Amino acid sequence: MAEDFVITKDTTIEELVDKVPGSVKYLMEKGIRCIVCGEPIWGTLEEAAEEKGFGPEDIEQFVKDLNELYKNPPKEEEELKNVKKIDVEKIDPEKLEEE
Repeated sequence: MAEDFVITKDTTIEELVDKVPGSVKYLMEKGIRCIVCGEPIWGTLEEAAEEKGFGPEDIEQFVKDLNELYKNPPKEEEELKNVKKIDVEKIDPEKLEEE
């Protein structure tokens, strides 16, 4: 974990999802969809929250909660950090058909 990373209201959803995978579940529980078809939506945390009607106090609480989640991720999230990511765009569909 990079100690210098701090989530703010200006943190992009893409960066948030990349650095704090647990943020997807957290935000969905708040009614903020941050992933569409497996890809992060564009914009900042503040923009995404405002689109759903949240005000400055709510957004400030989201920032606090998400920073805490980043510092203390669930055990499952820590284990997932060691899983190799697959870039599906680099998969050759013809090779999949052969298997």
